[in-house]
Amino acid sequence: MLLAPPTRPRRKPSLTPMIDVVFLLLVFFMLASRFGSDAMLTLPLAAGGGEYSGPPRLIQVEPDSLKLNGIVVIDIAAAVAPLTESPTDTLILRGGPETPLQRIVDVTQQLQSAGFTSVVLVE
Repeated sequence: MLLAPPTRPRRKPSLTPMIDVVFLLLVFFMLASRFGSDAMLTLPLAAGGGEYSGPPRLIQVEPDSLKLNGIVVIDIAAAVAPLTESPTDTLILRGGPETPLQRIVDVTQQLQSAGFTSVVLVE
């Protein structure tokens, strides 16, 4: 007569090693990712209101051109200079429908490097 060995209840697998691996991956990706950005672009929005005086200074940023008050210009800083009394005068920047954000950032940095400090972004 054959007797079967007594059956032992099955052990449930331990979840501790899997939880450890998940936390290690979480820590790895938190340390490996970049927080923040190298350069931040801070432009006030036109909805904030504010004072505006002087001639119009609307800069339309297109993917392949720049327009100052509707006229295509090559050097935007030189074209804006006669329209301003001081570098703190407000310049209004508007992007075209197909204009990438990086193009607007580049134009803003170009204006800021020319000394203009008040650039407002409108839709």
